[in-house]
Amino acid sequence: MPTYAVARIRDVNVGPEIVEYLQRIDATLKPFGGGFKVHGGEFELLEGSWTGDLIVIEFPDRRQARAWYASQAYRQILPLRTKHSQADVILIDTVAEGHRATDVLDRLASQRD
Repeated sequence: MPTYAVARIRDVNVGPEIVEYLQRIDATLKPFGGGFKVHGGEFELLEGSWTGDLIVIEFPDRRQARAWYASQAYRQILPLRTKHSQADVILIDTVAEGHRATDVLDRLASQRD
């Protein structure tokens, strides 16, 4: 089941280190089957408030996503971003084929038990 690395990046101070991070990140993704699905861009706000840019990277599964984030290649460039921006980053799995909104009710019920 595919897993997404999702980040909301804010307060980016674009300079040489952010440029280097952007130049190097693609090579860190390739060995783990990762690829960008969303990388910032214009958006239309429908509700609430939003600051920053949304980044979505797809991996074949959670194991590959974790391995990428922990890899030496990514760990080497991570400070280039973290020193010059704020971010919230998560890994989240896709839903099964045929998923319906009410399917989450079973998960919510099991969390209450």
